[in-house]
Amino acid sequence: MRNPITQNRARSLRNHATDTERHLWRYLRDHQLGGHRFRRQVPIGNYIADFACLEAKLIIELDGGQHQEQAEYDARRDRQMEAQGLRVLRFWDNQVFRETQAVLEVILRALEERVCPHPSLPPRCAQGKELKPLPPLAGEGWDGGELPPPPLAGEGWGGGKSGGTP
Repeated sequence: MRNPITQNRARSLRNHATDTERHLWRYLRDHQLGGHRFRRQVPIGNYIADFACLEAKLIIELDGGQHQEQAEYDARRDRQMEAQGLRVLRFWDNQVFRETQAVLEVILRALEERVCPHPSLPPRCAQGKELKPLPPLAGEGWDGGELPPPPLAGEGWGGGKSGGTP
């Protein structure tokens, strides 16, 4: 059941966004980041997330200077959201402005980790549990060691440098 007080507070926060929220929203809105739908100032329980991609169960929080004094509150809040199966990513405001592309890449990787690749393939994420991707087939260069991180959109498994195919 929705809490009308939280709903009204979220609406107010959307109408009075910070400069950092407006800046990041320009890149997240309208399915611009990997085709994922984000919402802003989303009520989750008794808390309000700055940004949320509910399909990927990902929360993005932007932290300004005031968050240094409320670290325990933020940690409690993150634990409650994670208990609901949500993943929380936090970025400092100055990171969002100075390193926008790097922040977007981190968000995109987190989104791709949560999204199942194809409906006819076994899911990588089932009932809140993430399964590791299968290693490449024999002859594809896997030496049995740790797998590389998933590629960013448009890079493919070849890393974008050697022209390899996914």
